[in-house]
Amino acid sequence: MRKVALALKGLLQTYLVFPGHKPLRTIKEEFHMISGFPNVIGCIDGTHIPIIAPSINEGDYVNRKSFHSINVQIICDAAHLISNVEAKWPGSVHDSRIYRESTLSNRVANGKLSFEQITFPCLPLLPHSQYTHYILTGEFHGHLLGDRGYPCQPTLMTPYHDPEPGPQQWYNVAHCRTRARVEMTIGILKARFQCLRRLRVKPERACDIIVACVVLHNIATIRGEQHPAVQNDPEDDHPLQPADVQNGREVRDILCRTHFHQP
Repeated sequence: MRKVALALKGLLQTYLVFPGHKPLRTIKEEFHMISGFPNVIGCIDGTHIPIIAPSINEGDYVNRKSFHSINVQIICDAAHLISNVEAKWPGSVHDSRIYRESTLSNRVANGKLSFEQITFPCLPLLPHSQYTHYILTGEFHGHLLGDRGYPCQPTLMTPYHDPEPGPQQWYNVAHCRTRARVEMTIGILKARFQCLRRLRVKPERACDIIVACVVLHNIATIRGEQHPAVQNDPEDDHPLQPADVQNGREVRDILCRTHFHQP
């Protein structure tokens, strides 16, 4: 078992590529087809994999639901292929910290953000209108979608906490429907590999098994293999919500005004 898990872990860079094996434009188009949310390159979420209580640093592994776990970060595309996994953090660590300290976070956030005013002609006899447009450049030109467990950033869009009627509500609906792909992906992963319901090994070995299961999941998904029925296992409760970044809120407001002005 140990040798098999390590061998599969060695295939991680082959079967997990961010933002995916497909062209970036195709990835964005497949997400856009779900509910009209533009420029999405992945959906992100954390999921807790239960483990037995470790003998070392036992308290670190107790999560907010009071059981021992590994908190695993998953990013996927619209076809349920996992493009990134972070499986090394104790259950007490918050989703936002896992993302903040990940290598991928630095790569995604390494681009430059600028705003500009664009004027476009309206109907005859009416004055021209101006709106603010944002330009995001870098290694990846696009957004991740995450729940309220993450801070809103220019490259990571989250829902409005208390949306106003109209565009903000429509934005939230599209965000929820699109981000549901990562929840479904996590459900498929756990349905395929029942061992992830509770791993009875030390944390280090548990992390290796989780990564091995993710690799096998992608192989099965690429091959088009059927998966067992997915159980509804919601984890979207975040009593601690990190503060948004100012220019993240600005980008979200621009997206809201320009793409969700009607349902």
